[in-house]
Amino acid sequence: MSFQIILGSASMARRRLLTEMGYEFTILTADIDERSIRKETPEELVVALAEAKVDAIISRLKSTGQLEEVSQERLLITADTMCFLLHRLIDFEVVVSYGQIREKPSSKEEARSFIKGYSGSQAAVVGSVLVTNLKTGKRRGGWERAEVYFHDIPEDIIDSLVEEAVTLNVAGGLTLENPLILRFVDAVVGTSDAVMGLPKALTEKLIHEAL
Repeated sequence: MSFQIILGSASMARRRLLTEMGYEFTILTADIDERSIRKETPEELVVALAEAKVDAIISRLKSTGQLEEVSQERLLITADTMCFLLHRLIDFEVVVSYGQIREKPSSKEEARSFIKGYSGSQAAVVGSVLVTNLKTGKRRGGWERAEVYFHDIPEDIIDSLVEEAVTLNVAGGLTLENPLILRFVDAVVGTSDAVMGLPKALTEKLIHEAL
């Protein structure tokens, strides 16, 4: 089946992952105020944000007449990712502090605080994917979780990470693929593409379901 894909994200990692999946696509960002949307859990929040991005992009497409009938089906892929600390293990069960949800840092100071918190600790990442068929209106979504365990991160590495432009543009202030941080990652429980913001297997499944 022939179809077009629009990636509703400015994330370089998501672009790379979707390219690795073998898809060609165009980019159209939502530009919403993410901090105005709040939910009780990270899972609910990432799903709500992906939905809000779809609504914003569809509204823009309608206003410019780009949702007129076309011969090909068009799929809009939106996603969102949240990072939060795992406090401790009790009877081998992870206890999560939802009060420490980490979105994109609002400043270098907040980014530094985020990264220092990962040193010698553990973080969890929850990411949502929503695939919307713009021709039929069908939406299919889901979320996936992964955990990252860190070695101690030296102060000079934290200083370097804080000065990188990308730090303020990614959830939690870190990108797993960054060579500066990668050597301080002890283990990843789950898939690295889920940590990077677009779990491939889930995305592929949702694409087929939306079609």
